[in-house]
Amino acid sequence: MTYPVDMSVKPEISAHFDDATNTITYIVKDPNSDHCAIIDSVMDIDYAAGRITYDAADALIAEIQSRGLTLDWIIETHVHADHLSAAPYLQQKLGGKIGVGEKIMVVQETFGKVFNEGTEFQRDGSQFDALFKDGDTYMIGTMQAFAMYTPGHTPACMVHVVGNAAFAGDTLFMPDGGSARADFPGGDAGVLYDSIQKVLSLPDEMRLFMCHDYGPNGRAIEWETTVAEQKADNIHVGGGKSRDDFIKFRTERDAQLAMPRLIMPSLQVNMRAGEVPTDQDGNPMLKVPINAI
Repeated sequence: MTYPVDMSVKPEISAHFDDATNTITYIVKDPNSDHCAIIDSVMDIDYAAGRITYDAADALIAEIQSRGLTLDWIIETHVHADHLSAAPYLQQKLGGKIGVGEKIMVVQETFGKVFNEGTEFQRDGSQFDALFKDGDTYMIGTMQAFAMYTPGHTPACMVHVVGNAAFAGDTLFMPDGGSARADFPGGDAGVLYDSIQKVLSLPDEMRLFMCHDYGPNGRAIEWETTVAEQKADNIHVGGGKSRDDFIKFRTERDAQLAMPRLIMPSLQVNMRAGEVPTDQDGNPMLKVPINAI
């Protein structure tokens, strides 16, 4: 597929790092209007106490309001397993449409079974305002963005490209961080390698923005690199590493990894576009299925 890359468009990007989940959320502004998008927002949770708050989302709201911006889109690059989305809260405060990849339906079907959801849980992606297919375009003010289908980490992963910037979700980490795991239900190391090659086929000077960074080897947190830097230096796929070598490494590495600390609440909330599930009395309630993942 030929993607509509326009490197002459240079969006204004504001990054917000969440210490609790090592997530970077982005406000992406059209340089020619006051319109913007939010990519990969965070809702705060004290899981042990069962308490949800909105400090991270409120910081986004404060910046957008102080700058007099209009929010067009709230984008999820995938169904995150390590943090909860604040999309509904942001939409209530600021408007905008919530968008995710169309393969959300695969994730909903898979984890609907894991969490023993009833028929009231719709598995058709209807909780979201837009379901993107590979190559779909959308507008942020006057600026065209497009979604690139990049499965492997999850079945619903997409990289969103806006002018000369691409938001990689968990498809790639910084060059010294490598790549994300591929052992969740629906993940596949070989498919992830293919998706990474798709991203690395973008122009060398394309700016790449990460969804997570963990500061490997004690370095300061970073979130911006380029396609050229990834091709040369990524420790998992750079320098022409083969697909077979990647699959072997990724499979062995994933077998050593613990489950993310917030995987149980994250999946339940994020497959619902950020809404917290409720019990039969309408009270917010989360489940912990035993030996199911």
